[in-house]
Amino acid sequence: MLARWKAITEAGGTDEWVHAQLVAKGALADEVDFSSLKEKEKTAWKEKKKAESVERRALERQAHEAWKSTHIDHLGVGIHWSEAEGPDRFDLEHREERARANGLPALDTAEALAKALDVSVSKLRGFAFHRDVDTGSNYVSWRIPKRDGSQRTITSPKPELKQAQRWVLSNVVERLPVHGAAHGFVAGRSILTNALAHRGADVVVKVDLKDFFPTVTWRRVKGLLRKGGLPEGTSTLLALMSTEAPRELLSFRGKTLHVAKGPRALPQGAPTSPGITNALCLRMDKRLSALARKLGFTYTRYADDLTFSWTKAKAPKARRSQGAPVAVLLARVTDIVEAEGFTVHPDKTRVARKGSRQRVTGLVVNEAKEGTPAARVPRDVVRRLRAAIHNRQQGKPGREGESLEQLKGMAAFLYMTDPVKGRAYLDQLAKLEAAPPAGA
Repeated sequence: MLARWKAITEAGGTDEWVHAQLVAKGALADEVDFSSLKEKEKTAWKEKKKAESVERRALERQAHEAWKSTHIDHLGVGIHWSEAEGPDRFDLEHREERARANGLPALDTAEALAKALDVSVSKLRGFAFHRDVDTGSNYVSWRIPKRDGSQRTITSPKPELKQAQRWVLSNVVERLPVHGAAHGFVAGRSILTNALAHRGADVVVKVDLKDFFPTVTWRRVKGLLRKGGLPEGTSTLLALMSTEAPRELLSFRGKTLHVAKGPRALPQGAPTSPGITNALCLRMDKRLSALARKLGFTYTRYADDLTFSWTKAKAPKARRSQGAPVAVLLARVTDIVEAEGFTVHPDKTRVARKGSRQRVTGLVVNEAKEGTPAARVPRDVVRRLRAAIHNRQQGKPGREGESLEQLKGMAAFLYMTDPVKGRAYLDQLAKLEAAPPAGA
């Protein structure tokens, strides 16, 4: 298809290419003075003209298929798309300079993006095309239980799209600027670095953002990418292939239909989603960090979990006697979060003072005794792990739903904060895994 479209372009366009093909095939009927022909000649000429029309339509279809394989003309109802348009008022004045500063690859056309992803333009169109009602999907969804008893929907891309998204993550998303307060899904940072920022605090305030990923629609992703230096067309494609609408399955006339229940947004389960939110939250993180400093707090964010901590010794002298201004903080945080297009979850704000257990991203950060990790796994988790290993060593069955993989995950979690203790449990689990089954 690429070779054919190149030939069409070199010929000067579709009409010129079709004409040249008809001539080469000897299928072009000569122009004649029809009135001077004999009846037999008229019949022969009509037959040739008819054959020419059939061949012309076939060649025009081939030209259209070649064009479709190398161009994108439509991406769904309500989605603006045009390869022919140049810069508009939403493009940065020095877009190319911004793209180079961010280290972004040159992706000025759909063909360039498809080549970078090692897919055809047709496949790229399939990744990005939106239909409110579709007979298939590029994603697989399932639900997992949350700690509060509700269900979380995981929407994971199928292998081909996932591979493409991983390229986008490495070559585009992770090159966009991210604030230092962001600790989730950032190289060199983790739940441990996030928790350590709040160790030994007098007050820890935790704020959760409601519907974090679903709030980030494809249009917001497109705006982020354009701001990063990519052109309008490429930003549209990347935004669409990184988002999906929440869908429900309906049966209609023997077919299973995937029906959109809302706008395309970041799916929880796509490799690109966390990185996109980190880049998108840059301004919010700047504003919340500035607010925290002004009020004497330390601020970090791990995905949709915002954490603020206040320590009297580190607070401005004028505020030390007044205590942590928690009410002022929460009011202003809500204003900033809403101004940035997100929503504070009304039921998940927590304030933990020095006398109560303070947990940040699952780790206890209360002031630690000497020899104890500053951020550590809660004691009840360690006790549960120890008991589970002991029961298995005694040949007793594990609790319902408990697997060796889960226990290894708990031990790895412990290893992150306490390598000596964590390694001991990992070694015991390795022995259990290597041991022959009971009765063998």
